[in-house]
Amino acid sequence: MLKIRFAQEQWPSPESLYRDLYCARGQDENFSQMVKNDLASDRTSDHSFLANHMRLFFACAAYVLHHALRSEVLVHTELANAQPATVILKLFKLAVRVVQYKDRVRLQLPSSYPLKRILHRVTEILYLARPPDPRVPSGWWRWSARRG
Repeated sequence: MLKIRFAQEQWPSPESLYRDLYCARGQDENFSQMVKNDLASDRTSDHSFLANHMRLFFACAAYVLHHALRSEVLVHTELANAQPATVILKLFKLAVRVVQYKDRVRLQLPSSYPLKRILHRVTEILYLARPPDPRVPSGWWRWSARRG
């Protein structure tokens, strides 16, 4: 007599497959579309490799800056989950009045600017941020100095 035993494995539910795998893949596509469309990383039409490489490098650096701004400065605001084009449009493309003095330039925002509080918070945080010490090498520099 032949006894066949079936091993029953615990298969994930369709809901968890959709949530964990399919949605994660879609979110990766959204991230690559943000870099391509909002930060113009697809504009690599120069004949020189170095020019195209620098343009792509700057687009990736802009995305890293955008992600840091969104995750550390804009955390509890309406722009916490905004795409780069929205942040650029609402925070950085502003109509201001430029008043030039002898020793400084003053930018005056319109009185009805709806994101004045958020812009004030962003500029205060960026103003108080310290630049890195140029005497201390960065992490990749220390790693390459140890190897070579």
